[in-house]
Amino acid sequence: MRDESIARNYAEALFDVAERREGIEAFEAAISMVARLVGENPDFRLFLETPRIDADDKKAVVRKAFEGAVPATFLNFLLITIDKRRQRLLRDIAEQFHALVDAHMNRAHVTVTVARAIDEADTTRIAEKLTAMLGQTAIPEVRVQPEILGGVVVRAGDTIYDGSLRRKLDRMRRQLLSADLVAEPAGAE
Repeated sequence: MRDESIARNYAEALFDVAERREGIEAFEAAISMVARLVGENPDFRLFLETPRIDADDKKAVVRKAFEGAVPATFLNFLLITIDKRRQRLLRDIAEQFHALVDAHMNRAHVTVTVARAIDEADTTRIAEKLTAMLGQTAIPEVRVQPEILGGVVVRAGDTIYDGSLRRKLDRMRRQLLSADLVAEPAGAE
């Protein structure tokens, strides 16, 4: 079984438990915290993933680190991933879990590229327009890329909406280059 399929199965099991127990939001925060810790702390990741360290020692450290900070059911989930030697997939499980939560809550993460930084009010307006357009609650991630010159480029899943000035100028350039220009005869007025 491929890692992606395994991570998806674990995420689905965690999602089912979250729905029935402490709630999706509590589990979403917990798995985000664990995934961030694993991603940002190479020593902790190495500790979890090293096969030479006994599983009971790993579980003791995880218990001490997370007990009281995450729901008890989620802590049990972490301990099971160690028992099943799937702790190296925690970040993938988190990614799959977030995708399930987004689908459940009808949310869409959207990348919005602009030429210069925008303020919170503009971000809110963009989110509202994208929410109406997509039929899902849009959660924009704003990126600044001066190369687009102006306008906005939006990526929602596999779809790209390119309203950049650079694209419009490129399109105009292509139209001008492909246009048949008829020269007027000399002396005609």
